[in-house]
Amino acid sequence: MIDVRFLAAGESALIVELGSAISPEINSRVMSLYDAIGRSRLKGVIECVPAFCSLMVCYDCTVINYNSLVESIREMLGNSDSSSAVKKRVIYIPVCYGDEFGEDLEEVAAYTGLSADEVIKRHSAPEYLIYMLGFLPGFAYLGGMDSKIVTPRLKNPRTKIPAGSVGIGGEQTGIYPLASPGGWRLIGRTPVRTYDPARENPIIYSAGDYIRFIPVDKEEYYSIKERVKKREYECEISEVNVK
Repeated sequence: MIDVRFLAAGESALIVELGSAISPEINSRVMSLYDAIGRSRLKGVIECVPAFCSLMVCYDCTVINYNSLVESIREMLGNSDSSSAVKKRVIYIPVCYGDEFGEDLEEVAAYTGLSADEVIKRHSAPEYLIYMLGFLPGFAYLGGMDSKIVTPRLKNPRTKIPAGSVGIGGEQTGIYPLASPGGWRLIGRTPVRTYDPARENPIIYSAGDYIRFIPVDKEEYYSIKERVKKREYECEISEVNVK
């Protein structure tokens, strides 16, 4: 049995801590519990919010009390089957790197001692696990970036970064879904609207999914951007069952 901590977060939320390190294994436990609670349709549970190592369970205290909720979650954890197959979902995101789309690419290359092409190659190679969503609607915290392209954040953050910008901040990389301030090093931009409140599902991915960045040139970038504007473009998605 894994070491689990239950923490009250006010009168209507419970935080379940399933570890203390940022790792795919611990995050997998978080997502397994998230799925188990969803399947259980436990009365009184309103929403679950997964994070790196924990799950926040929001509940209606007039329907289920704290102790009953903890007991139910302990039972779910005890009955979990770690050997069962899960579905791995990968969303492929086109990115145009460098120039006006990634004004910090050359600085990242200089800092890491790599060529700009090598930075792009290393950045677009992994399938990045989405540990959690936060900061902005649809901002995905990704794990799995190549350590060779780790670059510190800007000393002076920008006051406005264009929506779709792809950046590196320390050991992390991610997409800015909306125009916002930010201090990450910008290396590219996607024409895809990863967050669009007009869609039935505003965010195109969820915690537990994976992202793969696909390099495109400027011509393809603008072609995709026009198709996105007309709502004629959808990202490629692959799904496979894994143990």
